[in-house]
Amino acid sequence: MRQMMIVLLEFYPSWLALPREERRNYAASLQEIINKYSPEISVRFFDAEALPGKDYTDFVVCETENIKQYHYMWEEIRDSEPYTKGYMKIKDVIMGLEDAFQSYEKEALRMPVE
Repeated sequence: MRQMMIVLLEFYPSWLALPREERRNYAASLQEIINKYSPEISVRFFDAEALPGKDYTDFVVCETENIKQYHYMWEEIRDSEPYTKGYMKIKDVIMGLEDAFQSYEKEALRMPVE
């Protein structure tokens, strides 16, 4: 079953205080981690701090059918320097299953697919 996670992030002023080149280098290291998992996980990044967001500055939309690989990707991100140096934090995760009720009807209730 396809899962979608919206990961709400907060980047702190200490991140913005870094020179842009240093931020780019850190971002490239995060992108390397994401690329490692790209066969299993679709990842899209959104900037949100100039828009009406509460308690987050950015969010990431992840889609996968492999929750284990999703978890491993975030474990690596949490071990990375941008996270461990306190430049960013995961604030919340919103998770859902695509067409879950239809899957339940088909598999558990054996109702015909329309």
